[in-house]
Amino acid sequence: MRERERLIARIRQLRRVFADADQRGRAATSGPGRDSVRALEARVTHLEQLVEGLQDSVHREAMRLGKRVGQLEVRMQPDALGRALSEDARERGL
Repeated sequence: MRERERLIARIRQLRRVFADADQRGRAATSGPGRDSVRALEARVTHLEQLVEGLQDSVHREAMRLGKRVGQLEVRMQPDALGRALSEDARERGL
């Protein structure tokens, strides 16, 4: 979780840096290479959004799997397993 927060903070910092650079670049005269820089900035912004989406997806999946593992651990406890086997045996008429 800490790693995710650090990564989000780093992305925000990079966005601020790019925004500041973009504002400074607009104040300067625009040259023929400025269009390619803007295209690259747009691409980086798009990639940052994709990374954030991926992070969210990975986090949701990790939480889902963690919950499932926790449920399985509870079910595998000796007393819970014994109760489940006894109940199954009664239902099957064994």
